[in-house]
Amino acid sequence: MTRILLADDHEILREGLESLLKKEPGFEVVASVGDGRSALNKTKELKPDVLILDIGMPEMNGVDVARQVSHEFPDIRIIGLSVHTETLYIKRMIQSGAVGYLPKDCASDELCTAIHAVVSGRTYIGKSLMNTTSHGFMVDGVDAWVEQIDRLTVRERQVLQLLAEGCSVKESGIRLNISTKTAEVHRKNIREKIGIHSIAELTKYAIRMGITEP
Repeated sequence: MTRILLADDHEILREGLESLLKKEPGFEVVASVGDGRSALNKTKELKPDVLILDIGMPEMNGVDVARQVSHEFPDIRIIGLSVHTETLYIKRMIQSGAVGYLPKDCASDELCTAIHAVVSGRTYIGKSLMNTTSHGFMVDGVDAWVEQIDRLTVRERQVLQLLAEGCSVKESGIRLNISTKTAEVHRKNIREKIGIHSIAELTKYAIRMGITEP
């Protein structure tokens, strides 16, 4: 039996996926969650075989969830499921430990195919994305963007996500259980590392990099 955990911030999509997967012989959905923090905690608690993970989620984005899960539980197979089909997003998820990536408009049978593939040890990229990835993710600017965002620590990316989602520095500190002073240091480091200073531009950057959703 393949045990699956679903993580997506759209409840109606999760319900649809859960209903679909329950009909597939050999699949069991062990949990369904709507934010990145819950996805990480439930994964640690339940240790599913497969984690199906959206990129843009509140509390913690899918890329950072994938990075932590793949580091702590390398046997868990991660599939990114996202509206984002650009090379940048695919590359970031794969580099963070995902072994599969599908667009949300994929056919239901392709999702099942992807799950079977990753469980058997293979990597699966959605059929409609093959042209995007056929050149080893090499397109103008992508590697530079990935290198830039990877300069940020996990905590800095968390602060960036909260700031982009409208939290103040103080609120960000409370959410992350750190002091306002520490959160302010993280914001300063973010600005220095990526060269962006206004909240509006930081928000645009976070959206472009898949750290948060519009």
